[in-house]
Amino acid sequence: MAGHSKWANIKHKKSRQDAQRGKIFTKISKEIMVAVQQGGTDADTNFKLRLAIQKAKSNNMPNDNIERAIKRGTGDLDGKNFEEIVYEGYGPGGAAVMLDILTDNRNRTAGEIRHIFSKNNGNLGESGCVSWMFHRKGLFVVEKNDEVEEDELLLVALEAGAEDVKSTDEIFQITCEPEEFETVKKALEDNDYKLEVEEVSMVPENTVSLSESDLEKMEKLEEVLDDHNDVQNIYTNVE
Repeated sequence: MAGHSKWANIKHKKSRQDAQRGKIFTKISKEIMVAVQQGGTDADTNFKLRLAIQKAKSNNMPNDNIERAIKRGTGDLDGKNFEEIVYEGYGPGGAAVMLDILTDNRNRTAGEIRHIFSKNNGNLGESGCVSWMFHRKGLFVVEKNDEVEEDELLLVALEAGAEDVKSTDEIFQITCEPEEFETVKKALEDNDYKLEVEEVSMVPENTVSLSESDLEKMEKLEEVLDDHNDVQNIYTNVE
């Protein structure tokens, strides 16, 4: 696995997202619409909407786009009704894959996602086949550098309510219960930590290592899935 790392994948994904900003805005708009439809327009009480707006702002999405998405969610502007679905399957080397889907046509999306898996050395599985391996957590990533003191970061995170801080050669990964997400985020930001990743995510209980060949195939599968308009989030248990 020389030359590959979790952080390298994160940076690669961020660069791809920068190049596809319009598509990212469209996906975030869908998240905002569904959050409003499910919980109303008050971000103080609608946690899902609050996270979607935070994601929009972290991706430099214009306020006008955010307001239009909210109005589509309330019905003040025309908008489609989207259904939330979780797809589960296996990638190259048997890696577990979970997808958050928002679609206005379940049958079309299912066929297209199944085709993507089969064309990229994977297969779409039944509901529940891999979800037991994942837990929903608040997730933060801080890149290692000379300004970040590990003991200090650990203290700040744990005092704020984080449950775990893991260290690799390149990053610190901080996890917490979703309910503690905003408290931990505020504490990290108040202490001037630059958050490379800040999201509520599905975190695998254990990870798997892939061969160089399977890892390259897995990255290709993730890229193709990420390009699909109905795929909101991709989670894997790849190390």
